[in-house]
Amino acid sequence: MLGLAATVATLAGCYVVPIDPRTGQAVPPPHAAVVAAPALPLTFPARLYPANDLASAYGVVNATVTNDLHGRGSFNTSINGETFTGEATRKAGSSRDGVANGAGNRGSYLSCQYTMNSATLGSGTCRLNTGAMFTMHVGN
Repeated sequence: MLGLAATVATLAGCYVVPIDPRTGQAVPPPHAAVVAAPALPLTFPARLYPANDLASAYGVVNATVTNDLHGRGSFNTSINGETFTGEATRKAGSSRDGVANGAGNRGSYLSCQYTMNSATLGSGTCRLNTGAMFTMHVGN
């Protein structure tokens, strides 16, 4: 009885690995079904470069864009201390061209037209309600 207990105790941390009798190798465990994870939104930088005298007073403006990978996105930026938040949407029938609009926390607004070359790279133009015009570069 003591021998049986010792044998059981030494095997307590072991498990059985099935062996393929044709190859003598261990049989791999069955594979679990692979479930694709939903695509996560991509967040990347955008830069707005002054394109007229009114915009030159602001210099280069940095923004953040989030692409939900379903034709919509959001962006935010700060121009002259005013925070702008808004959304971007692809134009009907286009997988690349879109419009973006943002509202500032002091009542200003920003309107942009853009073309995406990929999910994270694109370019366009933006106009602040004051008439300041910017050339926009999206992505790294």
